[in-house]
Parts: sequence; C-alpha cells; structure tokens
Amino acid sequence: MDFFGPPSSPFQRFLETDNLSYLYEYSTFDWLILVLYFAVLSILAVYGLHRYHLVYLHFKYRGREIRPAGRLDKLPKITVQLPIYNEMYVVERLIDHICRLDYPRDLLQIQVLDDSTDETQRLAQRRVGQYADEGFDITYIRRPDREGFKAGALAHGLETAEGELIAIFDADFTPLPDTLLNLVDYFSDPKVGMVQIRWDHINRDYSLLTKVQSIMLDGHFILESATRNRSGRFFNFNGTAGVWRRTAIDDAGGWEHDTLTEDLDLSYRAQIKGWKFIFLPNLTAPAEIPVDINAFKSQQYRWAKGSMQTCRKILPRLLFSDLPLPVKVEGFFHLTANIAYPLMILLGLTLLPALIVRFHQGWFELLLLDLPLFMAATFSVSSFYIVSQKEIYSDWKSRLRYLPFLMSVGIGLSVNNSKAVLEALFGMESSFVRTPKFSVKGMGDNWTEKKYRLPSGIVPFIELAFGVYFSLMVMYALDAGLYGTVPFLILFMVGYLYTGFLSLFQRRWYLSRPVPVYR
Repeated sequence: MDFFGPPSSPFQRFLETDNLSYLYEYSTFDWLILVLYFAVLSILAVYGLHRYHLVYLHFKYRGREIRPAGRLDKLPKITVQLPIYNEMYVVERLIDHICRLDYPRDLLQIQVLDDSTDETQRLAQRRVGQYADEGFDITYIRRPDREGFKAGALAHGLETAEGELIAIFDADFTPLPDTLLNLVDYFSDPKVGMVQIRWDHINRDYSLLTKVQSIMLDGHFILESATRNRSGRFFNFNGTAGVWRRTAIDDAGGWEHDTLTEDLDLSYRAQIKGWKFIFLPNLTAPAEIPVDINAFKSQQYRWAKGSMQTCRKILPRLLFSDLPLPVKVEGFFHLTANIAYPLMILLGLTLLPALIVRFHQGWFELLLLDLPLFMAATFSVSSFYIVSQKEIYSDWKSRLRYLPFLMSVGIGLSVNNSKAVLEALFGMESSFVRTPKFSVKGMGDNWTEKKYRLPSGIVPFIELAFGVYFSLMVMYALDAGLYGTVPFLILFMVGYLYTGFLSLFQRRWYLSRPVPVYR
C-alpha cells in the first residue's frame, strides 16, 4: 500500500478500514462543502464530456459534404437587409461591399435598416443615394422608434421586402462578391429554410484578445455548427452572413424580440417546424472582431443572456416534440450551455474550502479524486479548439500556444456571463446593446480616440477580487505541497486578473476623452 502514501495517510487508512467510521471525521460543514464542490465539478464534467462527444461526431461525419440538391433554372430575387445602429466607422464599407455582390442587379434589393441616432444617418443616406443614382435597387429605411431592436428592424424591413430569399449582414461584415451565387443553389431543395456561412476575421492578429476570440469563433463554427449540421442535429443562424427563405421566416412565426438572441430563437422555431438548415464551413464572410474588451464582454453578455432566454422559451417545446432523441439531447446541451458560467463561479468559491478540508490527504489523493473530473471539464476545451484550428489552418500548430490563455479568458468571462444567465433565469429584461465597431484591421489602426464606448460597471472589480482570491489559493497550494492543483488555479487567477485589469485599463482611455456614451 506504499503506493498511496505513508502508512499514516488518511487515504490509506480509508482503503484499509473495514468500516466507514473514518468518513465521519469531517464536520457537517465540511461535508456540505465537499458535496457542493463535487456536484458542481461533476455537472461541469458532463458538459465537458459533451464537448468530447462533439469532437467524436466531427470525425465521424467529417467526410459528409453537403451539396446543393440541384441547380436553379431561374435565379430568385434576393433582398439583402443591413440592420445598423450607430455604425459611423463601418457603414460605408458595408454598403460598398454589398453593392459589389456579383448578382443580377434586377434581382437584388438592398435595404439599409438604420436605427442610428448619430452621424451614421448622414453617411448611410449619402452612400445609398450614390448607389441609387447608379441604378441599384437600394433604399434607406428608418423607423419612428427602435422597438424590438434588431429583430424589430428586420421585421419592419420584411414589410417592403420583395425577395424570395432574405440575406442578412451586420455592419462589421465585408462579404465577398460571389457570396450569393455560391449559396443560392442550395435553395433548389424546397425544404431548405436557411443557409449559413462561416465568419472569417479581418483583424485576427490585431491583439492577443482578437487572437483568442478568433479561436473561440472557429471552434463554434467548426465543432458546433458544422458538426451539428452534418450529423442531423439542430444548429442556429448566427444573426448575420446567412440567407433565409422568406416563407421559412413567416412559417416559423417571424422575427420576435422577447429574447436578445432573435437569431437563435427563430432558428429553433423554424427547425422544429421542419425546415432544413445548411452550414457551409468552406465559405466565409470576413468580419471585424471587437478590439475593446468591454465591447467583447458586452457581446458575450448579450449572447449568454439571449441564449438562456431562448432556452426558457424554446426548450420545453423542443423536449415535448416528436423529434428524434439525438436532436433533443443536442438541443438541450446547446440551449443550456451557458449555465456553466454560474457553475464555474460556484466551483471557484468552493475550491479553497474544499482544499483546506482535504489538506491532510496530500496531492496524490487530490489528483486521484479530482483529476478525472477536471480533465473532463477543462481539457475538453483544448481538444475542442485544437481540432477546429487543425481543420482550418495549415499553420495550426503555431496557434496552439494561445490555448492556455483562451481557457483563462473563458474562465475570466464567468462573472460577466453569470450575471447575464441569472438575469435571464429570473426574467430580468434589458435592452439590446450593439457591439461597437471601429474599422480596425491592422496593428497600426488606432481605435481609442473614436466614438462609442461601453460602461464597464462593477463587474471588473468583482473579477479582480476573484483574481486576488485565486492568487491566495495558488500561494496556499504551494505552501501545502498541493502542486498538482497549481496549474488549474493559475488558469483561474490569470483569467480573472486579465479581464478585470484590461476592462478598467481600456475604460480609462475612454474616460480621458469627451466622447458620447454608446447606447
């Protein structure tokens, strides 16, 4: 038994005892801490195992290429909708790229759906007028108010839309000229309701933050959207860079604005109705990634809250439908995935008490009990993103050095996203906050003196408090000789300190300049 530790170790005594009396040496409080700790870690491990399952499905269905059912004898009319709100730095670029689309001009209708309150209005109107004079069917549309936010703007545009197909592009996108021609034949199958393409990243290499975001998005598209689609599960339209069949939108009930993720909501309603979705990972639409961490956190907050709102709305309908079990199971994990963020907070809060309670066990016993759960909960993230990078890039190995930091940033977002999840679960409403875009491409582009800023609020201070908390845990683990736990604790420490410090640091840049608040 020396393999398990010295003769006096509690772990060995537990193995050698003929009864369970040793277990009751823990106090009631100790047991509560341990039960909560292992319960949370086990739930996170289940979601981690689901990631492993997606990796398995990826390799199983990797060779299943989705092709058009046929070729359309006659090209349909397409309405391109451009929902914008205070996008002065990118609106002209967007309109220029849309008007360069290689599609018959008499079959292309362009709607600039502008809810802006600043000089974006003037810039958009001028650009629309220029292209209208050149013969483009392009109109500038304003509503009397911003009711329903993006969903409301899209629904308002549909009232005058003439296209059989509806393409949607957000302001930060620069679609390639052949985008529509590459997608249109997929609608030769009358059951196809939506076709989505992958996002590419204009400013991937701008900063460490943009590099991490690009890997996150690649993982979403390659290991979630593509794999779900190829394996017959549901996936969602991502709000932009996709084309809808107009009748699919109407049949599913149209755009609704009772959630912050109108795209996810409509996607599930349409697929439950029987419409087929197609994801094309090899076709891309270049887009700009947020360079401001407060903008990035705002975007993540909106996605997390909207996903949980959609979960409350759609999950019962999905589970009680007559859809196949694999579709329901994947839908459950998809719609409930953000619950992992408050669970991560709970894990962090119970980690130190659990270490103290189990201090006498030693590092080997801790690893023997905890390592399998930690590997399922955290290492699955690494495999998830490694596979996506290998699938897309020939230099994928060079990108792997960012994975530890990516995991830390994911942990660092847990405070921000937990707030979003809890607000959604308790039915707290909030407005749709658009992500600021600054037309940033390369390292020399300066965005700090531009308009549009987002408040950082109290969240960064809570993140810094967690960072200090985990710093103390690292010191405790080193002092106690629990060396096996240190790498995990460092991931938490770095993640919280990075998101907290950078949020306040970039906010300070803005506060030194008299620019309007972005709402």
